[in-house]
Amino acid sequence: MESIYSTWPWYVAGPLIALVMFLLLKMGKKFGMSSNLRAMCSIGGAGKFSDFFKYDWKSSKWNLYVVAGVIVGGIIAFQFLTPHAPQVHPDVVDQLQVLGITSTNTSFLPTELFSLESMLTVKGFSILLIGGFLVGFGARYAGGCTSAMPFRH
Repeated sequence: MESIYSTWPWYVAGPLIALVMFLLLKMGKKFGMSSNLRAMCSIGGAGKFSDFFKYDWKSSKWNLYVVAGVIVGGIIAFQFLTPHAPQVHPDVVDQLQVLGITSTNTSFLPTELFSLESMLTVKGFSILLIGGFLVGFGARYAGGCTSAMPFRH
């Protein structure tokens, strides 16, 4: 069944993203999702333990609204704009089944990896912890996530 919903074409979405980035640049703002983790840690009192978190997070409070918008937008898109899970190519389905992942074409994420039950196992929690550390370390080591890179001086 063909969905009545579709993504925006690249020639609409791309220029809109570029326009937003250009406006942020002109306003002297720095956009990046990983910088919000620093703000949230600062709000939570991490400045007591590390000077890195001692800064005026309120000056970039608008960026926290962007994160809230991404979360709310994702929930809206998932609940109301996507009638079914994306269809995965049959060759990929076969390859995933060899690895024990059989939930393709039935959910957005493999339930064998991303269900609450699998995340509460030692293996699942370890993957989340190590993966989160590596992503956080990589973003910090690179000076922020890639969306913030054009605005660095």
